[in-house]
Amino acid sequence: MRVYPLFFRAAFSWMDAERAHRIGFRLIRASQQAGAGLLLRRLARPAGSLRTEASGVVFPSPFGLAAGFDKEGLGIEALADLGFGAVEVGTITGQAQPGNPRPRLFRLVQDRAVVNRMGSNNDGAAAVAPRIAAARRVLERSGLRPRPVIGVNIGKTKAVELEHAVEDYLRSTRLLAPHADYLVVNVSSPNTPGLRLLQDVQTLRPLLAAVGEAADAAAGRHVPLLVKIAPDLSDEDVDDVARLALELKLDGIIATNTTIGRAGLVSDPAKIAACGEGGLSGAPLKERSLEVLPRLRSIVGISLTLVAVGGVETAADVQERLDAGATLVQGYTAFLYEGPFWAARINRELAKARRRPLAEAAPVD
Repeated sequence: MRVYPLFFRAAFSWMDAERAHRIGFRLIRASQQAGAGLLLRRLARPAGSLRTEASGVVFPSPFGLAAGFDKEGLGIEALADLGFGAVEVGTITGQAQPGNPRPRLFRLVQDRAVVNRMGSNNDGAAAVAPRIAAARRVLERSGLRPRPVIGVNIGKTKAVELEHAVEDYLRSTRLLAPHADYLVVNVSSPNTPGLRLLQDVQTLRPLLAAVGEAADAAAGRHVPLLVKIAPDLSDEDVDDVARLALELKLDGIIATNTTIGRAGLVSDPAKIAACGEGGLSGAPLKERSLEVLPRLRSIVGISLTLVAVGGVETAADVQERLDAGATLVQGYTAFLYEGPFWAARINRELAKARRRPLAEAAPVD
């Protein structure tokens, strides 16, 4: 029996979800600062068989941490020590912003889900950039080969009008791209008013083109660029984004962000209603997130990296996404329920499954 789910019920399930997240994150960071990082790193280091190359970057494991857990680059090294092949920081905006009023994070435990309307609370690109740079230096000196990858997810500042969105994204890009292993343009959060309007391909085209050019110029190298889309897009819109990504020679697509839908939930309707507006993440996203992968892959072929996220809880879920066309897989919500050894467990089970076919194929004397 795994201990953490019992610990979660006793220590965190009754607590305000945002406060519980803050305490849990502090404990993860404290363990690294107390010198436990090296031990955790040895215990959680992914097997060599899990190395995955995508968009010219080598990942120690195809399984990484999605944006949203570490919004401000405060715990990159500590999270990397837990076995994630990549830690995606953000969403980071051009200007610092406090996010939406509390309460703004809610658990639906029966659905293994979370509703959030955080509103991309973060310290802004200028404050976060040096933290990412410092974390990158630490990981490069760690001796891990390949080292955990740092992704950076950028979004629009809430106070910036849509007509000025491109320049706002470019501010973040110029500050953050030099320190990123890859960059993600987030146009799919439901918690920034009007943001999802940027997913229209006519609006998305100049934004992505400008960010890609600015990222490479600021970094003095090619920074892989991906776009993150919502699960609520129609199939036709998903197809349009895929074709646009090919047209602009993007490096990849992340599918998918949180949903504004509430269909199929088993939690008490009154509890769901009490959560109010916001993006739903976790197990309920599994079907749609999985559904769009073969659709995207059928259009982009092998040219682009596809990153699957939404409803990922187990190694079997990760493998299912890889089999459906994903190159990489991310998780987040299950981390809150499964605890700090979640990534290490997934990596062990993935590596074990990869050894099994070799053993079965071995000749018998």
